[in-house]
Amino acid sequence: MTVFNQERLPIEIFQLDTERMVDGWYSDVYFRNISSILTALSREDYTYKEENIGDIEVEMQIFPRRQPFCIVGGVDEALAILKTCTGYKDDDGNFINTFDELEVYAVHDGVKAHYNGDPNRVNPVIKIRGRYRDFAILETPMVGSLTEASRIATNVYQVEEAANGKDILFFPARFAHYKQQALHGYAYSLGVKAYNEDFEAKSKRYISTDEQGTWWGGRGAGTVSHSYIACFLGNTVEAMLQFCRQMPAEISRIALVDFDNDCIGTSLDVLKAMYFKYRELMNEDKPEEASKYRLFGVRPDTASSLRDVGVEPLGDKDLDNGVNARLVYKMREALDNAYRDWDIEDDRERERAREYCQQVKIIASGGFKPKKIKRFEESQVPVDVYGVGSWLLSNSSLEGTKNDFTADVVRVKVDGEWIQMAKKGRRPCKNDKLEYVEPDSIR
Repeated sequence: MTVFNQERLPIEIFQLDTERMVDGWYSDVYFRNISSILTALSREDYTYKEENIGDIEVEMQIFPRRQPFCIVGGVDEALAILKTCTGYKDDDGNFINTFDELEVYAVHDGVKAHYNGDPNRVNPVIKIRGRYRDFAILETPMVGSLTEASRIATNVYQVEEAANGKDILFFPARFAHYKQQALHGYAYSLGVKAYNEDFEAKSKRYISTDEQGTWWGGRGAGTVSHSYIACFLGNTVEAMLQFCRQMPAEISRIALVDFDNDCIGTSLDVLKAMYFKYRELMNEDKPEEASKYRLFGVRPDTASSLRDVGVEPLGDKDLDNGVNARLVYKMREALDNAYRDWDIEDDRERERAREYCQQVKIIASGGFKPKKIKRFEESQVPVDVYGVGSWLLSNSSLEGTKNDFTADVVRVKVDGEWIQMAKKGRRPCKNDKLEYVEPDSIR
């Protein structure tokens, strides 16, 4: 499955609970009240100022309020909700779908929507025209889908900006309910894609669970955990050698090196053991087997409460503890020069060892947020890849503004004409990225 090809995601991918959604189970109760009252008024042929209020047609616009912009996600799910749940129940309790009677305009997932804080100048991402009682109860789940996906997509974009386009490992699965993984992973893919398009970058997408890639065809990737090392009685070297022996070569070999709180020493031990196994197999003319012992990277994940033994104390926890700049600089220098201390006399072999050591990447994780990543990048700290977790789910943007979406009725139809009917401080707005949604385009 691919996304970003201007085709909407299929309805079935969202696994919507349409039976309860059409009853307003997922809606704020006041929307159920509205729908119930309007339906009753319609049956009574009630009029106000000669208008059949029960069947009033409205124009609703849905827009984000994150400044200065957000990467929009959740549009396809919102449209799927609208397509399957717009309508009413007849006297026999049968649901009558009236989506085809709506006029709907929407942007595509992944576009950028700007907002400067002025509610009179917004960028609607969805506009709906039609009988209000048929879709009033859908505002809550639609806006919720947009808010959740756009929040994470924009957070990812901001992390990519801070990292200057370096690859970001998406590590927040453990910080949210597992049923949200597919939505979150999709939002992550939108954020990366938007950044790549804006900056002509080539950042890749790395997720940690298969579920995170369900909506866009990605697959989870990963290597080892601290618990895995514990199973080898704390011996990271042996744990990695067995990982290499057992796992397919296409899985990147990334050593988690902070188990003993000695990232430099553990990195060097793993590096040497894997290289000499690699050399042994290459000398035996077994290149495919040798490739299983190519060390892709080392990952320091030191807790913020600890100072790695390789970092001399300065008396400032921000400078001493966790994965800090000094630790990474020392790791890079140690990795690049490790081969010099190995028992290698042949010049050709020494060059192979040098290349092996210097291609090892440093994947930094543990408490990384845009502010810290930006500080690392400005100081040219030699991190190759960042692993980011809980901040990507954060509800506080870098600017401290709201991440949410809201919806307003801005016009009503009176005597066949659309007239402005927005609350004070709001008005109908345009967005050049809105496209008419053909009913058959949502399947």
